Amino acid sequence: MSITRRDFLKLVGGTAGLMALRPFSRVMPLAQFPDSPRLGRLTATLDLISAPRVDYPSIQKLYPDVVVPWIREVVAETIDTNVINQRWVQTPDGFLPAAYIQPVRNLPNVPLQAMPAGQTGFWAEVTVPYVDYVLENAEPSSPFLKNLSERGDPMRWYYSQVLRVDQIKVSEVTGNIIYRVVHPVYVENKFIGIENDIMWADGAAFRPITAEEMAPISPTVDPAQKRLVANLTYQTISCYEGEKEVYFCRMSSGAKLDAQGNAVDTWSSPVGDGHQTWRKSISIHMLGGTVDAGYDTMGVSWCTFFAGTGVAVHSTFWHNNFGTARSHGCLNVLPEDAKWIFRWTTPAVADDPYDVTIVGPGGTLVDVKERTY
Repeated sequence: MSITRRDFLKLVGGTAGLMALRPFSRVMPLAQFPDSPRLGRLTATLDLISAPRVDYPSIQKLYPDVVVPWIREVVAETIDTNVINQRWVQTPDGFLPAAYIQPVRNLPNVPLQAMPAGQTGFWAEVTVPYVDYVLENAEPSSPFLKNLSERGDPMRWYYSQVLRVDQIKVSEVTGNIIYRVVHPVYVENKFIGIENDIMWADGAAFRPITAEEMAPISPTVDPAQKRLVANLTYQTISCYEGEKEVYFCRMSSGAKLDAQGNAVDTWSSPVGDGHQTWRKSISIHMLGGTVDAGYDTMGVSWCTFFAGTGVAVHSTFWHNNFGTARSHGCLNVLPEDAKWIFRWTTPAVADDPYDVTIVGPGGTLVDVKERTY
């Protein structure tokens, strides 16, 4: 049995009836998305324009989480001197600035019927543009979820996020298989429990991570010959084996300015040679900063920590503005880039739970360079 969102709400008597159900029975079926091999999810409110030009009037205003067909990416016809990123996405109805459109696909899965034998859980990747989830706990614990709850906004996981599934059930309302998602906590390679917020979502949104895709890249290369070089001036990352560059990608490093245009020093990425990767985790709940300028983001995947207590190369789903410094110190990259770097760097992370910390030598060297004029 599979029903639409509209039928689901009718069945439970609207929002009031929905909230009266037990948590794992309130899970919505997957949303319907445009039929296109490539899609884009808006991460901000954007104006749809008839051409890739900032000097043209808006056709329509589109809002975050709208999903549009992604026909192709083009270079702006007129230069916007206020931004570095001059790429636009063409949709059937017009053009949108690429910096605020996450490249996504809609690839629903056949969910597992039961937990794999001998396992207490598994890691899974979201393969649809987004999936709504509900809380099992009565009140949210995370500041981010509290904020969503107060505003009445939907709680969602997004394409490319990697999350931990520890239970599987069949919804009493829709008949769909649903997964329970938790955030495990590890300290010095030891599992110490799960966070307070426990969530349920439609299982078709998740693809289990396989051992094969976690296998180390270039495992026979002497670890001392591997070096990652991040260039803050050009916002790029290069991975070297000896003198040979074997991988290259764009990034977004620590921001120089805050949202109001004020200079900030606390978000700078740590410049210097000889940093060393010391922790790698397949998924992290990242939070920090202040009430006014903080962050609280669950399911940040493919994290390779190399400096301080929380500076990492990691996957990013909340923007597509790579090439522009805009993070709180970490090196934001595309999910596929973060995953490659995660597998290539040492220490190797080959066994569940895919979270390892080392003390002392053994990590890949990381140089963070910035040209000074």
